[in-house]
Amino acid sequence: MRFSISTAFLPVGELLAIARVADECGYDALTIPDHVVNLETLATPYPYTPDGARRWDHTADWPDPWVLAGAMAAVTTRIHFYTSVYVAALRSPYQVAKAVGTAAALSGNRVALGVGVGWCREEFELMGQDFGTRGKRTDEALDLLAELWSPGWTSFDGTFYPTPRLVMEPTPTARIPIYVGGLSEVGMRRAARHDGWVGDLYTTEEAGRHARRLAEIRDELGRDGEFRIITALTDAILPEQFAAAEEAGVTDVWTMPWAYYHGLDRSLEHKIDGMRRFADDVLTPLATPV
Repeated sequence: MRFSISTAFLPVGELLAIARVADECGYDALTIPDHVVNLETLATPYPYTPDGARRWDHTADWPDPWVLAGAMAAVTTRIHFYTSVYVAALRSPYQVAKAVGTAAALSGNRVALGVGVGWCREEFELMGQDFGTRGKRTDEALDLLAELWSPGWTSFDGTFYPTPRLVMEPTPTARIPIYVGGLSEVGMRRAARHDGWVGDLYTTEEAGRHARRLAEIRDELGRDGEFRIITALTDAILPEQFAAAEEAGVTDVWTMPWAYYHGLDRSLEHKIDGMRRFADDVLTPLATPV
């Protein structure tokens, strides 16, 4: 079982300190969410709460994920970074490839692209991107990214992004993993074609059910190799509970570990204390052979 620290809604001024401590304590990764803007009025309901209300208010920070990954990579040595999740279809895939590829080069290949198709129609309209084709454009963009991250000249015969012969540097020196968010059948099939699935907040039973469905789809597609099931768990606190989640198919948990000890909205000192205590209470026991 691997553990990631979620940076969602945290003040930007705290993030480098949190990255340093996470690196020291043995966490696997830091996760970075994505929105370009936070519009005051939306007709589109937020899909991950019962009433459609957003989980954050207008004061929440939403730093650019790849600028942040580069900054955090500069103050750490081993920890990885992935987005949870990046709405690639809000941008040109060439911009996405350049930003992610540069972050990979600067970090020593410590980044992964967690991608989703997005839910906020108004944000797409503001960015000048078509909401209705976002799924198809995401699928094509992911294929194009693999080409743009390859060394040497490349071209791409796409419906949305026909690409003449070109080169994009710097080229990552290792393959960048792609994880996909989404609970629909289409979203899970998209994830199954890549390297992992990014979930939301689930019980262990729910997460296990999603893991089994993803395994079935991968079998149908003839996919093998490592595949990550990344989610937050609402009913796991103790090492044995996280071990049970791993048995159910969860490979990675993202969390804000200070919440277990102090609550969510606390000082940086409380957050660091919670990270250290969780590492001692959970990470170390799970890493120690029985």
